[in-house]
Amino acid sequence: MARWSAGILLYREGTEGPEFLVGHPGGPYWSRKDLGAWTLPKGHVEAGEDAPTAARREFHEETGAEITSALVDLGEVRLRSGKRINGFLAQGDFDPATLQSIDHEIEWPPRSGQTRRYPELDRVAWFSAGEARRRLHPAQARLIDRALTRLAWCGVLDDE
Repeated sequence: MARWSAGILLYREGTEGPEFLVGHPGGPYWSRKDLGAWTLPKGHVEAGEDAPTAARREFHEETGAEITSALVDLGEVRLRSGKRINGFLAQGDFDPATLQSIDHEIEWPPRSGQTRRYPELDRVAWFSAGEARRRLHPAQARLIDRALTRLAWCGVLDDE
C-alpha cells in the first residue's frame, strides 16, 4: 500500500514575484545533497485525519510555525516509490532563522545498531519559483507550476 503525505507550500510576495518556502531534509543521507533534494514541509496523513489537517500539523512539527490562512489544494503528486503527496498552497511569511523542527531517529551508521536523532528539516529558505523548482524533489517541483497557475487564476500575479 502506497504511503500518503500532505504538506504546505507557503508563498509570499517577493520583489520579483512570488517566493516559496522549501526545506532541506536533515540527517546524514541528505547532508551533501542539494538540487532536487529539498521538500515542502510535509508528513504522513494519520488514520482518520484529513489531508488539510495533516498538512497544517506537519508544517507546525517541521517548522515550529502555525498556518491559519486558507489552504488551496494543489492536488497530488506521486514519487517513484509510490508515495503520494497532497500539496496545499498557503500565503504567509516565515523567518527561516526561527526554524524549530522536530527530530526523527535513524540508525547511523547503517547496520551499527546505534541510533541518532536528526531534525526533520535542517534548514528552510525562500526561493523564486524557478529556484524552488530546481531545489525541490522533481515530483514535488510540479507543485510550483500548479501554485503559479492558481495564483494567476486568482489574480495574484500580474500579467507577464
